[in-house]
Amino acid sequence: MSVSLNGIAHIQLTVNDPVRCLPFWEKLCHFFGMQTLIQNENILYCIGSRTGISVSAAPAGRDGGPFDQLRAGLHHFCLRARSRADVDAVARFAEEIGAKIVHPAEEGSQFAPGYYSVLFEDPDGIRVEVNYVPGKGHFGAGGRLAAGGEGPATQYDVDGLKGSKSDPDNTDR
Repeated sequence: MSVSLNGIAHIQLTVNDPVRCLPFWEKLCHFFGMQTLIQNENILYCIGSRTGISVSAAPAGRDGGPFDQLRAGLHHFCLRARSRADVDAVARFAEEIGAKIVHPAEEGSQFAPGYYSVLFEDPDGIRVEVNYVPGKGHFGAGGRLAAGGEGPATQYDVDGLKGSKSDPDNTDR
C-alpha cells in the first residue's frame, strides 16, 4: 500500500537572528498570499497558498552558528510557482526585501524539462528556491519517469541528472 500526499502542510525553520529574520519572512509569506496566524518576538507562523511557514527564534544557548547548507539538516527548500512570470516576480521581490540572491531566475532544464527557478537566502543564510516546471515535469513526455523514459538517475550534480539503471555510468551518451 502507498499514500499519495497532497503537498507540504508546513515548514518550520529555526533562526539565530529573529530581529532580522521574522520581518523578512513575514514580508515574503505575505507576498506568497499567506496570512499571519501567530506572531510575537520569537515566532512567526503564516498560512495560505496550501502550506504554512513557521519561523522560530533559536532558544538561548541553542544558537547553531551560521547556516551551513552542507551540514546535516536542511539544504534548502523549494516552493512551486504556477508560472515563469511568478518566478520572475519572486526574484524581483526577493531583491526588494534584501535577500541574498544565490542565482537569479534562470533556466535549469538539466534538472527537469522546462525547469526555471530563483534561489535566494534569508538574513540567516537559509536558502529558499522558487521554481516552475511546466506540465508534468519528469512524469510528462520527455521526462525520466514517463512511459519510455530513462527512469531514476544514478548521478546528480550541477550539470543535472545522469545515468540510469540500464546505464549507471552514463557511458552510452
